[in-house]
Amino acid sequence: MFFSRYFPEILLRTGEHLVLVAIAMMVAIAIGIPLGILITRQAKLAQLILGVANAIQTIPSLAIFGFLISIPFLGGVSKIPAIVALSLYALLPLIRNTYIGIKSVDPAIIEAGRGMGMKERQLLFQVEIPLALGVILAGVRVATVISVGIATIASVIGGGGLGVFIFRGISTVNNELLLAGAIPAAGIALGADLGLGWLEKNLPQQIEKHGKINRKVGFSLGILTLLLVGLIAFTYWQTPPTIIIGSKNFTEQVILGELLAQQIESHTKLRVDRRLNLGGTFICHQAVKAGQIAGYIEYTGTSFTSILEQKPISNPKIVYEQVKQDYDKKFQLEVMRPLGFNNTYAMIIRGEDAKRLQIKTLSEAAKYTPQWRAGFGYEFIAREDGYPGLAKTYGLKFANPPQQMELGLMYKSLAEKKVDLIAANSTDGLIAVLDLVILEDDKQYFPPYEAIPVFHQATLQKYPELKTAISQLAGVISTEEIQKMNYQVDNQSRPVEQVVYEFIKSKPELSPKL
Repeated sequence: MFFSRYFPEILLRTGEHLVLVAIAMMVAIAIGIPLGILITRQAKLAQLILGVANAIQTIPSLAIFGFLISIPFLGGVSKIPAIVALSLYALLPLIRNTYIGIKSVDPAIIEAGRGMGMKERQLLFQVEIPLALGVILAGVRVATVISVGIATIASVIGGGGLGVFIFRGISTVNNELLLAGAIPAAGIALGADLGLGWLEKNLPQQIEKHGKINRKVGFSLGILTLLLVGLIAFTYWQTPPTIIIGSKNFTEQVILGELLAQQIESHTKLRVDRRLNLGGTFICHQAVKAGQIAGYIEYTGTSFTSILEQKPISNPKIVYEQVKQDYDKKFQLEVMRPLGFNNTYAMIIRGEDAKRLQIKTLSEAAKYTPQWRAGFGYEFIAREDGYPGLAKTYGLKFANPPQQMELGLMYKSLAEKKVDLIAANSTDGLIAVLDLVILEDDKQYFPPYEAIPVFHQATLQKYPELKTAISQLAGVISTEEIQKMNYQVDNQSRPVEQVVYEFIKSKPELSPKL
């Protein structure tokens, strides 16, 4: 059942993954192997170039992806920064193996070549590279396998690939989705390792024996090249979508991003490119501000405290008006009317603990925190409306600092008793599924978090029909309805597209005007 539902998307994401790796490796080979050759001729540069390539390897991949978002031409929310990052990570094994391979060639052979009157260029291409080819290909193999693994992170900046399934599986605690991304990725890595390993073993032997690549090896390489070129051409030949819609990286956000996309496609002639499951608030905000995505769904409290850096207040009308006004003046962004529900932060414990300790509120829970372990998202720990203010308001004192983790991992850790308190969202479908309890915010610390569409003003001016279509979503989603959709995706493993389609169909006011 799962396979039949997701098979088309698995094929799509696998193709995206292959394209990312193939293009990145072409770029890395075009840069890395010449650099490896260069430092065999310029020994003074060897330490510097190898040092830089080694330093790149030590930088966390997510940090490089995030850094590239703001870089002109190479950055943004797309496949381009993903390809750049993958190319950077592939450089070290390519440069190092090319350098070691050429340096390992027996000097006596090189001297014999010189004695025969061969020039430096002839020595390089007819002697050194053929003899070093096995070591160079080993570097290509290692770099390819590394790229396949790191490419799974590309989805956080809209690069697509199999990481879409992996991050969606983490956020929904769905092992089937995790495996839908992990198994094909592992298959690609193993296939690349075996294929390049075969090439590494046979190609140098063929060149040494015959002085050239034999017909069988050449035919295999030609077929592989044609397949890769065809896959890349198919991916990029398609007419580019007109509108790009983004979302953050948890279930509700993916649902709301899909809702925007389907609403636009059914009420306008515009095509939509879905860049769902991007990183957190700041990635989405930077993307829409720069016009790299047309719009996404934000929450008023998040905008008010995290983006505008205001002190939390509890009046939803004041928060909304302030956000709308400041987004217009500071960022040239249009804030549309709320969708109808308020998704506030929820401090959650296990149902069995709530019953055993007889606690319902955060004030009652505060005295138990020295014995509890907490698990929070990185945004919640750093935000003005997050953990620092909450701890001060309620006197929360944990024996150890809260662990930072993704939303899906928080739920899993709480259910498995690895943590005792998490900060999640009040509309999450997993709350009821896992028999969890939301502690009442009895001191009204958290500000309102009404879901609001945020769009780039220049995009709305270019496509006025876009604003009309999105405006129809104002007030149409109740808290119960978003909880139901979250539950259907999280617990029932239903495709997001189908859940959103059925919701739209159930709302007569969203039917396209014929």
